[in-house]
Amino acid sequence: MPAPSKAQASEFFIGMLSGTSRDGADLALVTFEGDRPRLSHALCLPYPDAIADALRAMIDSGRRPASAQALSLHRDLGHFFASGVRRLLQQASLDAAEISAIGSHGQTAWHEPPESIQLGDPALIAAETGIVTVGQFRQADLETGGQGAPLAPLLHRALFAPEAGQRGVLNLGGIANLSLLAADGTVRGFDTGPGNCLLDAWIRRHQGNAFDDGGAWASRGTVIQPVLMTLLEDPWFSRPPPKSTGVEYFNLRWLEAVAELSAFDAADIQATLSELSAQSIANALPRDLTEVLVCGGGVHNADLLQRLRARRPDCTIESTETHGVDPDAVEAMLFAWLARERLAEREQDTTSITGASRPVLLGSIYQPS
Repeated sequence: MPAPSKAQASEFFIGMLSGTSRDGADLALVTFEGDRPRLSHALCLPYPDAIADALRAMIDSGRRPASAQALSLHRDLGHFFASGVRRLLQQASLDAAEISAIGSHGQTAWHEPPESIQLGDPALIAAETGIVTVGQFRQADLETGGQGAPLAPLLHRALFAPEAGQRGVLNLGGIANLSLLAADGTVRGFDTGPGNCLLDAWIRRHQGNAFDDGGAWASRGTVIQPVLMTLLEDPWFSRPPPKSTGVEYFNLRWLEAVAELSAFDAADIQATLSELSAQSIANALPRDLTEVLVCGGGVHNADLLQRLRARRPDCTIESTETHGVDPDAVEAMLFAWLARERLAEREQDTTSITGASRPVLLGSIYQPS
């Protein structure tokens, strides 16, 4: 991607996060045309093995992280995110002084409302980069009774609001979340359940791969219908919004507690998990919805998208790329957008998304000093 033209933009913001896949950080350099964000440069940085292994052990333990362990990772991730910012600036041929702010979501280590823990010290990021950093985006929402997630619908409305009718935007990461956008500007949103998290965990256990590339392994398996039906009976799926979840809930411990798997071929389980994600998402889509835009890493899972389209043949399901937005960068762009909103002291109304009791300022500001 070419370096952004300084003559074309008066301000730059950087957004960054690591999602529920916990495999690295996504960074986005964003400019604004009015209030509409525009991606100028994107970067994806895999975690070093030590950080990836520590995060995996923390999450897989099934327990809230111990304070000493969390503090160590908080610092390590802060250093990692700060180094990512420096690398992004170098590739974009920009100086730190030209960046208005960083919006850093960090890495979620535990999400169980009313508690949500994000690691990656924003104060350290501000100190190491010399750039104002906004972090801890979920706390104010949680403190007003919200789920703290999802926040993506706020940006989806700014980017993809339809001119007429209703449009869905599906953020397909480790966990899937759905935004429902109306032409009058109203927005609803909620998590639908697993996206790729169970697929990633199952293939890691059986093949040592971080993810099922394109869903190729799942496509070779056969769905085990009794297992699928048992998994879909979990009461979480029938809970009404607002609702959010994470890998603290949907993980291999959950899978093996809900269904007996020892008698089945591993590829068939993978196919069943892909069908679980597709059907739980399809069940969450309103029956009159005719258009869904997909972003997040799951946009590259051809098997999962094929299953979803088969469940909703009446609905056009396509990448946000068709609307000129890189599907891999949307969530990082969200935190650049939120940082700009926070510096402008604009409250965000998440009442119809997270269930918060009132609009709030999202994020805390950390100065370089």
